[in-house]
Amino acid sequence: MNSTLVLTALGTDQPGLITKLSHIIKDSDCNIEDSRMSVLGGEFAILMQISGNWDKLVKLENTLEKLQDSTGLTIVTKRTNGRKNEKNKIPYSIEVISIDHPGIVCQLAEFFSTRTINVYDMTTHAQAAAHTGTPIFTLNMTIEIPAKTHIASLRDEFIDFCEQLNLDAVLEPYKV
Repeated sequence: MNSTLVLTALGTDQPGLITKLSHIIKDSDCNIEDSRMSVLGGEFAILMQISGNWDKLVKLENTLEKLQDSTGLTIVTKRTNGRKNEKNKIPYSIEVISIDHPGIVCQLAEFFSTRTINVYDMTTHAQAAAHTGTPIFTLNMTIEIPAKTHIASLRDEFIDFCEQLNLDAVLEPYKV
């Protein structure tokens, strides 16, 4: 029976970190089930869900200490249970584009949390527009809407909310 481990790692970006980490996981006879990796500023950040027999996960955890020493990564692991299938939740995708300003993520998160809608996944990015240099903010989010929610009303509320904040936004069914 497989167990599950969540791993986070953070450290100065350098070539080969993903290779070293994935080799250790493979050599421990474990499997990467889900992951997010990014370079933020000059820092490498990773979040992984890893599965394997409990003894293989122990082997992996012991090996990760050596990786920390050799790479300078800060690695944290936590045992977890698999995620429950949310039968009464409907996945939807959100895309937002705006001129960047503080508080966008906070305002969007509050909009959904006050409606008991869970944010399942989110990525954001800020960059300068090509010709003007204007700071542009983009957000991609997957949410889980309770099945009892009237989607058309939610969409209308969301679009009105975004218009008040001058955000261009789309709320549509999640596509695999």
